[in-house]
Amino acid sequence: MPLLSRRNFLATAAAGCAIPALIRPARAGRGDPAPEFTGLANWINSPELTMAGLRDKLVLVDFWTFGCSNCVATLPYLTAWHDELSPKGLVIVGVHTPEFPFERDLDQLQRAVGRHGISYPVAQDNSYATWLAYEVRYWPTSVIVGRDGVVVKYHEGDQGMEALGDDLRAMLG
Repeated sequence: MPLLSRRNFLATAAAGCAIPALIRPARAGRGDPAPEFTGLANWINSPELTMAGLRDKLVLVDFWTFGCSNCVATLPYLTAWHDELSPKGLVIVGVHTPEFPFERDLDQLQRAVGRHGISYPVAQDNSYATWLAYEVRYWPTSVIVGRDGVVVKYHEGDQGMEALGDDLRAMLG
């Protein structure tokens, strides 16, 4: 059996990594029903919520973690939208999914929620169950779910937040 050169080994390894991505079904996208919240614990600022219970509301599900600078950069937008748009029917749900072990601590999460002036619902997703259900890839990711319970948009990262706010305002009429 011939030995692989370093170049061929790397090419073969890269192809092996790409194959699962090719056969994996696409994540829930525009027009697909939003997955139900699952595995969430320790709701802050709210009793436990369900996607079914949020029907007829425009929902922004925000996947974040308090140790992520990109996530923290989005929080002023989210808190402002909550203040401005919740009377018009927007519900923001923060799904705190830790990147590092220290972010799993409830006390530290509660302090971060207070420090950043977050008054919308936040739940811990330490098991990554809702993260996986929504097939999230990056921190932060915002998912807009229409009043009919269908995913309208995925927004990854901390850039383009002004445009995302414009989208929310347009959807609320």
